[in-house]
Amino acid sequence: MRTMTSVEAQNRFGELLDTAQREPVTITRRGRPVVYVVSQQEYEAFSQGLETAKQQTSLAAAQAAIAAFRGKGKGGAVERLLEDRRIDREREA
Repeated sequence: MRTMTSVEAQNRFGELLDTAQREPVTITRRGRPVVYVVSQQEYEAFSQGLETAKQQTSLAAAQAAIAAFRGKGKGGAVERLLEDRRIDREREA
């Protein structure tokens, strides 16, 4: 990963953009990292990873809430409910 000071980034903005297309660039101020510049592709991949993590966290929270409400494992009701929810989401997509 390349590192530039904030003054270098300002004075060499075109170079910063070119470099960020190939690899992430750390911008420092007073010797401390303050910003990372990444390409659009890297940003989108990162954003999708965060969205996936949020969805997994939400699903785990939903499973826990349903299990607490219905009672853990009584007749597989939780599993059936989650499966029905998954099927509904697939139909909507």
